[in-house]
Amino acid sequence: MITDPVTLAGRQAPSRVLFGPHETNLGRGRAFSDRHVAYYARRARGGAGVIVTETASVHPSDWPYERAPLAAECGPGWAAIASACQGSLVLASLGHSGSQGSPAFGQQALWAPSRVPDVASRELPMAMEQAEIDALIAGFGAATKLAMASGVDGVELEAGQFSLLRQFCSGLTNQRDDRYGDKSTLLHEVIAVVRASVGDGVLGLRLSCDELAPWAGITPDQGASLAASVADAVDYLVVVRGSAMGTSATRPDFHTPPGFNIELCRQVRAAVAGRCPVVLQGSVIDPAMAEEALDGVAELVEMTRAQIAEPDLVALWRAGHGARIRPCVLCNQRCRVRDNRNPIVSCVGEPASGHETEDPPITPAAAPRDVLVVGGGPAGLEAARVLALRGHRVELVERSDVLGGMLRHAPGRFAALADWLAAEIRRLGVTVRTGATADPGDRLVVRAVGSVPGPRAYDVAEGAVVVEAVDVLSGAELPPGAVAVLDPVGDAVGVAVAERLAGAGRSVAIVSQDQVIGTQLALTGDLADANARLQRAGVRLVKRSKPRAVRPGSVLVEDVFTAEQSNVPAEVGVHCGHRLPADADGVTAGDCVAPRTVYEAILEGRRAGALP
Repeated sequence: MITDPVTLAGRQAPSRVLFGPHETNLGRGRAFSDRHVAYYARRARGGAGVIVTETASVHPSDWPYERAPLAAECGPGWAAIASACQGSLVLASLGHSGSQGSPAFGQQALWAPSRVPDVASRELPMAMEQAEIDALIAGFGAATKLAMASGVDGVELEAGQFSLLRQFCSGLTNQRDDRYGDKSTLLHEVIAVVRASVGDGVLGLRLSCDELAPWAGITPDQGASLAASVADAVDYLVVVRGSAMGTSATRPDFHTPPGFNIELCRQVRAAVAGRCPVVLQGSVIDPAMAEEALDGVAELVEMTRAQIAEPDLVALWRAGHGARIRPCVLCNQRCRVRDNRNPIVSCVGEPASGHETEDPPITPAAAPRDVLVVGGGPAGLEAARVLALRGHRVELVERSDVLGGMLRHAPGRFAALADWLAAEIRRLGVTVRTGATADPGDRLVVRAVGSVPGPRAYDVAEGAVVVEAVDVLSGAELPPGAVAVLDPVGDAVGVAVAERLAGAGRSVAIVSQDQVIGTQLALTGDLADANARLQRAGVRLVKRSKPRAVRPGSVLVEDVFTAEQSNVPAEVGVHCGHRLPADADGVTAGDCVAPRTVYEAILEGRRAGALP
């Protein structure tokens, strides 16, 4: 059972569920903050067995993103986190991002095993000499001693996707002809120094065992051999995949099936042959899948995104309330924060994640009232849920026959979140009426009535057919013939519409004013993968172009740079532009305030529910 305790280096964790290291942007300068403390403490209260803090750079040459922790400044933060998370094992993640870092903040050359430009940034790093290697090894040792002196239970070494240790292990980046040309040498030396510095604490290792670049990178067979070579020296091993060649591979979105590392983990576990516990990582969001993994795949299971979505995941599963676990939909919209906006880590379904020190807890109302919620989309459902939790007598009215609103039509796994919200309001005693209109009476009214189609910046000729994206995603029948997807936004909607129609055998073109289709998908890590999927599906990518007119049989488009006009054959246009708020007054939430994302809808629904 994932709720069973597990012992690592003589220290007992209360469950076999690990909350892994990830970027949060919760820091103050390069140190952990009180927001970090509250964030990790919330997962400890929810039953996480092992909590691994955000990776701290072991040397000042490494400053990969603006709020990246620096180990030398993390002592007080580690101490506060360890104190706040008593009951769980707290480990400090230590690493160095090497050529995958950034010179923007530290204003220094990037360190690397060899002068191989990073495939993403195109930055040419410096090749480390023995002095830098010695400084790196000493940095791991010093950081370990500081972490242990701060009261944590141990450390986890980062040799995964964004790590200098992986770069030394890989033929993609290590082209040395000295003794470090033996690609595992540095990893073994670092482990030896950390082992001597950690004392009786836990030493874990996060290791990329498949770089998804078989022409030169670490292959599963090589990864298994590498894992076997260090198994006696570590107390647990987290099996991950990925390299600079595919940065979406370690934390992909819903297009990659959950549990994608199961077979890789099984292979590595066989190679280490019981000499250290193995941790399964890779979009494990379902406790039932985690339970199955404990039978032959791993001894522990990392469920990081799942615990961002539901901090009480372990506690609810232990209590037999698995149906009440808020689902992770693997959208990456709010939990993937390694970008230049410095967004705070959070979750579309649980907006309090990352904001534990700011968002007030849901508390009982001083005087329960009769409340009507109009609209059964995500904002209305969350408002009704919070109102009911606070003790109000709530009725929710939805004019359609199904609850969930736009969640039902969004690409991916969002319908699971709609199902959870609907089940929760019924469990809490909310009166639900679908296919009905509202009679406010003398009750307090919260309106979450959604959005309406927005303007179209092109002409539609007589006889031309243009439909809304939501109609396509909801399964509406389209006239026969070729389709032009008109996408002025560049988010997941236009790409999803094009994929769905191409998958149904339609001839599809997608039209965007941008130079890359789906530019907003860079924020979720799906940009390159989405464009690859579109091309494999045969979708024509019409870039740098704005639609000017939709006519029977074609769409007139104009190049945004040259103003040259051309025709894209199409019998149907699908409009994927911004929508407008529906008319509403009083207490409002969601798209009727301004149509945006699921996150804003649920956040505003929660705030509306907290008002009375």
